[in-house]
Amino acid sequence: MVNLTRIYTRGGDAGETSLGDGRRVSKASDRIDAYGTVDELNATVGVARTLVLPDGWDSWLARIQNDLFDLGADLCVPEDERADASSARERTRLRVTAAQVAWLEARCDEVNDALAPLTSFVLPGGTPLAAQLHVSRTVCRRAERGIVALAALEPVNADAIAYVNRLSDLLFILSRAANPPGAEPLWVPGGGGGA
Repeated sequence: MVNLTRIYTRGGDAGETSLGDGRRVSKASDRIDAYGTVDELNATVGVARTLVLPDGWDSWLARIQNDLFDLGADLCVPEDERADASSARERTRLRVTAAQVAWLEARCDEVNDALAPLTSFVLPGGTPLAAQLHVSRTVCRRAERGIVALAALEPVNADAIAYVNRLSDLLFILSRAANPPGAEPLWVPGGGGGA
C-alpha cells in the first residue's frame, strides 16, 4: 500500500500537493487543512503515549493513532459524487466506519462510569498525562471544525465527522481519569480575578 524510497519529491514546491485520487490541489485547501490537522492530532496522541499510562491505555491510544491514519486516508480521497456507496470503486476506498465510532463510545462509557460527576468545568492540566490529553482534545476539536467546514463545501463521510466528535469526548474523559480522584483542577468562576 505504501512504498516510500525517497521522502522529498519537489512536487509540492509550488504550493500544491496530490490527493489520494491523484488530483492536484493547493496546500491551503480546506481538504488539506482538515487532514493536516488530523495528522497533527495523531502526533499529539503519540506524545501522550510517551507518558506513564494506566493499564490498557497504550493499546487504546495505539488503535486511535491507527484509526486517525484511516481518517486521513478517508479525507485525502474525495467521495465520488457520481458513484453510489455500493459501487466497486467506492467500496475499495478506505473510509472510517460506524464500528470505529462505536468502539470510541464503548471506551467513553467504560472510563466515564468510574468518574465522579462533574460539578464545574475542568481546567486543562493536572498530571502531565492529563495536560497532554487536553492538548490532544483541543486539536481534535480543531480537526472536527475543519472537517465540518470541508463538509459544507463538498461531500464528506458522515462517520468521519462522528469519529472526531466522539474522539474528543473520549480524550476529555481520559484526561479526567488521568488525574487522581479529587485532584482535578476545576474552574472557579471569578476565582482568578483577584490574583
